[in-house]
Amino acid sequence: MKIKDLRKLKPEEMEKKLSELNSELIKLKGQASTGTPPKNPGQIKQIKRTIAQILTIQNQKSKEEN
Repeated sequence: MKIKDLRKLKPEEMEKKLSELNSELIKLKGQASTGTPPKNPGQIKQIKRTIAQILTIQNQKSKEEN
């Protein structure tokens, strides 16, 4: 997802997206550890990046409230 799209999400939607991404990341890491070749090798990196972007946006919003 683009950062602009992430900023438009409501806090509840952001939490839901974050939990979905975390579960997807766990699943992909489990596949990689068992030796299964990934369908898209860059997907793990992209998921990690999106998780970091969501956490950054959440921190920025919480600092703005204070």
